[in-house]
Amino acid sequence: MPAVTLASSAATDAKKAHNHAHTRKEKTFMTTPAPLTPVQLGWKYIVWGLGLFITGFLTGYVPILHYIHGALAGDVGPVFLKNMTLWWGCPAVLAELTLKTGSVGMMAIGFAYLALRQQETAAGLTRREQIAPKLCSYGLIAELVTAGVFYVVCNLIWPNFYFEPVQAGKNVWLAVQGISIAFYVAGVIFAFSSIRNRSATLGSAVVR
Repeated sequence: MPAVTLASSAATDAKKAHNHAHTRKEKTFMTTPAPLTPVQLGWKYIVWGLGLFITGFLTGYVPILHYIHGALAGDVGPVFLKNMTLWWGCPAVLAELTLKTGSVGMMAIGFAYLALRQQETAAGLTRREQIAPKLCSYGLIAELVTAGVFYVVCNLIWPNFYFEPVQAGKNVWLAVQGISIAFYVAGVIFAFSSIRNRSATLGSAVVR
């Protein structure tokens, strides 16, 4: 009888261990994201690019409101008026143009990946290809956020720094935006390099 009990207990423990291992395997399978394919990467660029382009389009209305406010306030310095073409007249214009041009570039990259996928058979993505869309999208979002946030911060430190203008405040405000834009540029470089390599590989295969 004790032998039967021990055998039954051992069988029960083995079954529990098997079920536990199977459950852990299922959880791991469910939580591990599947790797992106070039087609999915291309659509990721297009979707993010389209969303950011719409954001840039909406940002374009900020200069209109800003011009109205500036006309009513009347605190524009003479140095600013002499550099109107350089400063564009509104601090939101740089963010607007960056969002619009950057998002169009992302959509172009996405369509390039979709076009290449129609010709090539390789589905693997490099590490740089996977992080490139994040660098691009986060860089554009950060540019918009830093343009607004640091405009307020710099105004608190150097009142009316933009329209006087105050050189120190202007440099800080542009520098933080430049860092954000640098992330986008890095993502574009990664994407362009990968597309060029895929195109070269495809061209070699066609020639052969």
